[in-house]
Amino acid sequence: MLNMVNEILEEMERPPVFDVYLTGLERETRQSHGLFSVTPDLLIQETDRTDLIIIPAIHDHFDKALRNNQEFIPWIVDQYKKGAELASFCVGAFFLASTGLLDGKQCATHWMHAHRFRQKFPDVNLVDEKIMTEEEGIYTSGGAYAFTNLILHIIEKYAGREMAVLISKAFSIDIDRASQSAFIIFEGQKDHSDEKVKSIQRYIEDHSDEMLLVTDLADRYAISRRTLERRFKKATSNTVSEYIQRVKVEAAKRNLERGRKNVNEVMYDVGYSDPKSFRNLFRKVTGLTPLQYRDKYNRDYRESLTY
Repeated sequence: MLNMVNEILEEMERPPVFDVYLTGLERETRQSHGLFSVTPDLLIQETDRTDLIIIPAIHDHFDKALRNNQEFIPWIVDQYKKGAELASFCVGAFFLASTGLLDGKQCATHWMHAHRFRQKFPDVNLVDEKIMTEEEGIYTSGGAYAFTNLILHIIEKYAGREMAVLISKAFSIDIDRASQSAFIIFEGQKDHSDEKVKSIQRYIEDHSDEMLLVTDLADRYAISRRTLERRFKKATSNTVSEYIQRVKVEAAKRNLERGRKNVNEVMYDVGYSDPKSFRNLFRKVTGLTPLQYRDKYNRDYRESLTY
């Protein structure tokens, strides 16, 4: 995408905007699964000054990737202090956060790894619903192909809106997409050791069709409400009420994706009776109204309306 900007500018007899290099630790590096090797243009010690460093997604286990690439950390910090901007794609945010430069700043990453990221980097303000963030010269992007929106943003910044629109059309990218909320599948954060909280999580998930109150859950599991809230938040990064809402919305999403029920029927199935409240909650979580979500993901329902 960046090189295409240069190609277009060349056709217009204008100077290039980007000078793109792959920078590495070794002259040749075997890709983690052994499918191919990578040959960098430059080694980090040969790169004294740059304007922008892009950290790609990580496909190894993070701790292993960090060990293998530890030498990048001081180099990235040094380049940022010299004025370079930084960008991470997807779970590359884990590597960027390891520099400490994201502390106190907003960050996006793949929604599937949001809970692990919060546990590992509690000082970073993770906004897992966003496609991308920008703060003090540091950019991050959400899951998988969200990186294309970040690249468009960088192109717009350095080459102008007109060029960004042109590149978005060339690559068939929705240029103004700002949220990954509609793609998030809420599976509940259970990678913790609090067994009582896990039991409560399972109860909430098994009774998503019922009216669930925090006080009732506290009574059922013989725990004070205050202690329940504290332990639940620590274990899952959600309050109990937030967790109940997310579970109910996820159940509603599944019904809207697969079933033939109308929105009100789905609403009642997940324990809500106020259409406005349900619509507002659904939109807050997914970025779409229930109708928009059903029309986007339920092809069978759409096709049934044409007959």
